[in-house]
Amino acid sequence: MINLSKRLKNGHAGSNGTTPHKDITRVSIRDKLLIKEVQEMEENLPAGCKVKFEDPDAFHDFKVFISPDDGIYKGGTFTFHIKVPLEYNLCPPTVHCLTKLWHPNINQDGDVCLSILRQNSLDGHGWAPTRRIKDVVWGLYSLFDDLLNFEDPLNAEAAEMYQHDSKGFTVRVKDYIRMYAQNHNGSLHS
Repeated sequence: MINLSKRLKNGHAGSNGTTPHKDITRVSIRDKLLIKEVQEMEENLPAGCKVKFEDPDAFHDFKVFISPDDGIYKGGTFTFHIKVPLEYNLCPPTVHCLTKLWHPNINQDGDVCLSILRQNSLDGHGWAPTRRIKDVVWGLYSLFDDLLNFEDPLNAEAAEMYQHDSKGFTVRVKDYIRMYAQNHNGSLHS
């Protein structure tokens, strides 16, 4: 964080000594917000969550590893890639699930259906400039517990299977965990 803070004070957003991006004002605003928000997020992570920054100076690009302690997804570690756009905090971050799983709100391509990630949401829980990165992480964590949404699913086949064959749904979830979500580099159960 110290390196990024110094670069922001000096007005340099480029990490390789080149001329910073032409939209330095927006980059600086995003990065200044993220300096505070990342610290707040790391202090308030849910149990079973870990955050990893490939580049410790790039707070706008990181991974979140979620290992639920309860429920049908227990035993798996699920990896999400979060990118924060230059327009942050006016626009939500983008989130992509890197772990293949059977879930009504995450499709086979890794797209995530979560109200907080929508610019405009019909349920009134969409993105707003008052939201923070920690809210996104908590929302992702909740997808494995209390925010499972079978009424407005992104993966309709998974939702339909749950409604008609909940035992079969659980078996498929456990199969996916066994095949794709155990013993990954981000595992919290090592």
